[in-house]
Formats: sequence, C-alpha cells, structure tokens
Amino acid sequence: MKKKFIAIAGNIGVGKSTLTGLLASRFGWRPYYEVVDANPYLADFYKGMKQWAFHLQVFFLSRRFEHHKKMLEEPETVIQDRSIYEDAEVFSRNLYYEGKFAERDYRNYLSLFQCMTSYLKSPDLLIYLKAPVETLQHRIRSRGRNCEQEIPREYLERLNQRYEEWVKNYELGQVLIVDTENLNVVTQRNDLDTVADLVYQTLKKQDQPEQKSAKVITFTPHA
Repeated sequence: MKKKFIAIAGNIGVGKSTLTGLLASRFGWRPYYEVVDANPYLADFYKGMKQWAFHLQVFFLSRRFEHHKKMLEEPETVIQDRSIYEDAEVFSRNLYYEGKFAERDYRNYLSLFQCMTSYLKSPDLLIYLKAPVETLQHRIRSRGRNCEQEIPREYLERLNQRYEEWVKNYELGQVLIVDTENLNVVTQRNDLDTVADLVYQTLKKQDQPEQKSAKVITFTPHA
C-alpha cells in the first residue's frame, strides 16, 4: 500500500487516542497524538471559556499545523488523533455560536486557519468516531482528566451537533463513520479486528482505480 494519511476525528472522550494507538500498533503506522496535557490554556479555558477561547484555539492550531507538516514529510503511513480541520469547523465555530469567541478574534482566527490549511494536503481517510453524550460522559469520567470532569452536558451535545454538520458537508476526501456506542476496541478483540479490517480495505481500494470507493462509509455495530 502507498503511504497514507489517516485522521481520526470525534468529540471529547469518544476514543480517538485509543484507536489511533491500536491501529498504529497493528499496521506499523506512525501515530501523532493531540497535545492536551501540555496545553497551558486548557484548565483556564474550562473555567472561563470566553476569556480563553482565542488563546486555546490558537495554541491547538499552531501545534496541529506543526504536526500536519511533519506528517506530510514522513515516508511512512501516519495516523493522527484529531485533525486541524476540527479546530475551526467544530470547536471554534461552536464557541462562536455560543458567544464565547469574540467576533474580531474569531474572524482573525479563521483567516489564520485558512492561510495555514491552504498549504496542507488533506487526509486520505477521515475516520469519524461518534457516540451519544451519555457514552462520552462515561468515558470522560473513566479516564479521569481533572480539567474535563466538569464539562457541561450541553457543551458535549452542541459539539456533537457541530460534528454532524461538519462531516455531512466534508469534501476534502473519503470519510469512514464509526458509531462507537456499542463498540469496545480495547476489551473486545473482534471489535478491533472488524474496525481495523474496514479501515485497511477502505485504504486499499484507494490504490485500485478499477474499484470505485464510496465517499462516505458508515459502520454501526449491533448492541
């Protein structure tokens, strides 16, 4: 298989980092993880979103741009935990809609984002992990990051809505939508095998022009 660039997208707590690591380990891909613990603004942001929205989003944007450039320079297949596009299309947009991102700061941020992404190649495959808010809250509690424990339910609901809007209109490449509500790739080996095989076969078809690939593929495991 030719070198590929895979990005895993999804709401807080949906399992992006976990799946990134598992797929990287299985296929020998190079993983790139989201910078969370090293973010100097995250704790302040959750205490005062309006005051720290611009600072937080610019930090994420700069780190994501740096990672994106490195991934494109890698000779091997890379897989990324959260893409640069989510910063603008989901998180910043949501903060703006909520009135927590000042108009001039938001426009300035978007100009910076558009300038940066004009130099970047988009992912060969976007894997969008989705789950209801109840599942997200359970997983957030389980992983125990202190700064995330008081995230309002309404905030997660609005992020889910922004994600659905973004993925519905996504035109940068192929999308694999995976409903993770009844999926456990950590404890259920069959679940991981199923997702890994689906990802691999989807990427493989991209290198076979005679096999037409669907733009959007949806996988929903049964309860």
